[in-house]
Amino acid sequence: MHGDSASPRTVEADRIRSLYETWGSHPYDEDLAQVEHAVQCADLARTSGADDSLIVACLLHDIGHLLELERTAGSPMHGVDDNHEAVGASFLARVFGPQVTAPIALHVAAKRYLCTIDSTYRDSLSPASKKSLLLQGGQMLPAEKVRFESNPAAIRAVALRRWDDMAKNPTGSGLSFDDFSDVFARVLVPECPA
Repeated sequence: MHGDSASPRTVEADRIRSLYETWGSHPYDEDLAQVEHAVQCADLARTSGADDSLIVACLLHDIGHLLELERTAGSPMHGVDDNHEAVGASFLARVFGPQVTAPIALHVAAKRYLCTIDSTYRDSLSPASKKSLLLQGGQMLPAEKVRFESNPAAIRAVALRRWDDMAKNPTGSGLSFDDFSDVFARVLVPECPA
C-alpha cells in the first residue's frame, strides 16, 4: 500500500499486481495457473528478443480473465465468450500505451486469423483453445481477414498469439510475476507533471 500520496500510475500498477496475486492461481488452461501461463508467455517473448512493450503485452494479455474472476468472485460463466481481450486492453489503457494494449486487443483475432490462413494451425491448438475458438467466431470471413492484415498491430498480435500457444508447459517455468517488474516499470506510461 502506498497511502494517500500514491500516484495514480502507482495505484494502477499495484492493482494489476494485486489481480495476479489474488486470481493468478486459478486455472488458465488444462493444468496451468493463470499467472504461470502469463510468465511463460512473457519469458518466451523475452527469450525471442521482443521489445519491452511486447513482453509486457505477453505478460498481461489475459488480464481480462482475471477481471472476470474478480467480477464473479471466482465463479466465471463457462461456455460464453467473455471478450477478455477487449476488457483487458481497455483496463490496461489507463497505464500503458498502444504498443502494449493493441496486441492484447487483437490476440484473439490473431488466433482466428492464423486458423484462417494456416490449415495446420487449428490442429496445433490445445483442446481448451479449440473450444474457445468456436465461441470467439471461428475462422475469419474474407473481409475480417483483410481488416486484420491492415491493422498496424497485426504482426505484434500474431507474435503474441504464437507465444501464447506455446506458453502451456504444465511443469512450470520457475518464474514469478515479479521477475518482470523491471520491464513492467519501464513500459508504464509516464505521468504528466502536476
